[in-house]
Amino acid sequence: MPSACRVVANPSTVFREELDDWALLFNPDTGAVYGLNPVGAFIRKRMDGSRSVRDFADLVAEHFEDVPDEVELEVSAFVEELVGMGFAEYLES
Repeated sequence: MPSACRVVANPSTVFREELDDWALLFNPDTGAVYGLNPVGAFIRKRMDGSRSVRDFADLVAEHFEDVPDEVELEVSAFVEELVGMGFAEYLES
């Protein structure tokens, strides 16, 4: 999906923050559970439908240290995985 597409979290999924900024996602429709590291949890908390993959990459670069040059590709792959598992979806422009 193009990096300009906005992303929204699936409202029927459960987001649970754990210790040290890690988190778990649970999809009650599929029974899928997905663990998020602090960067993934940071992104997921901001999936309100107003931001794109490019926006998430910019936020990660602003808030974290030692961010790789290919941050947008990594964020895109992460979002694509969440969409594929039903934890998020792309909004049409």
